Amino acid sequence: MSTPKATDLGGRALDVVMGLVEAPINGFERLMGRKRMPYLFLAPNLILFGIFTFLPIAIAVGYAFTGGTGLFVSERPFVGFDNFRQLLQCEDYLRPGSCRESLFWTAVWNTLWFVGFNVAATLLVALVTALILNRAMAARGFFRAMFFYPVLLSPVVIGLIWKWFLDRNGLLNAFLQMLGVPPEIFLLDVGWSRFFVVVVSVWFHMGFYTLILLAGLQAIPKDLYEAASIDAASPRRTLFRITLPLLGPNLLVVLILLMIRSVQIFDEAWVLTNGGGPGTANSFIVQYIYQMAFGSDLRLFGLASAASVLMGLVLLVLTLIQLRLGRKMES
Repeated sequence: MSTPKATDLGGRALDVVMGLVEAPINGFERLMGRKRMPYLFLAPNLILFGIFTFLPIAIAVGYAFTGGTGLFVSERPFVGFDNFRQLLQCEDYLRPGSCRESLFWTAVWNTLWFVGFNVAATLLVALVTALILNRAMAARGFFRAMFFYPVLLSPVVIGLIWKWFLDRNGLLNAFLQMLGVPPEIFLLDVGWSRFFVVVVSVWFHMGFYTLILLAGLQAIPKDLYEAASIDAASPRRTLFRITLPLLGPNLLVVLILLMIRSVQIFDEAWVLTNGGGPGTANSFIVQYIYQMAFGSDLRLFGLASAASVLMGLVLLVLTLIQLRLGRKMES
């Protein structure tokens, strides 16, 4: 038990520390004024955000209008929109082989394919999982943690785990051999590799989106379900008339976040498929940017930057759509 003397001593020490902290803050307040003080506290974050976010964006935009193989802007000639013309020059956009940058358009169509299947599958799995975890059940907290756990892992670790699982001598083939099925080289088959890239992405990310939907489900008033029960509404009717409409804002957030994340697919797919294989079946836009800038001896920073600017514009459009639809749903 602390004595009154020790308590007084601790209180005086705390007052001294607080006085030392308050002195410079009061000085800045007199110098800057009360209204400008919030900017003082925001300044460290804003500086770091500017250095690691806005500065790289500005550099990428600058590189997109330059050519050559030099690293520094001073060593690179200004070429205007030539990099964008090279990326967008196509006889038929549906046939990547007819484009000047066939690898870019192959990556575009692969990314669109992945976005469509991954968004639909992840949204459905996350919604069903959230509905199940929202029900009263034994060890509900444990299962919620288990579904969220993969999100905490590194994408490279995820890719390596699944690569080991799907390898010719991996766990899945060992299980199939026990059933008398011959082993399959999953990651060297176009169809199977694309299927498992989606499966791995769904397994990896669905816990995060499940958490968002679960929060939306718990915010729905219980009175509505009690009223539906009194009216003898079927579970299907309750789902489509109460749950999904009130879950609309959360579903919209999940949809847009999923689309943005799917467009940026790279890490786990790169590790899982050995760089986008077989061939270019799993080559995506971010992989194309990486290969143009760092994956070859040419170091085509201008072309890679132009591709990243185009991808950034797409992500900006998706974000603006989210904000616009979110405001409409709130009004």
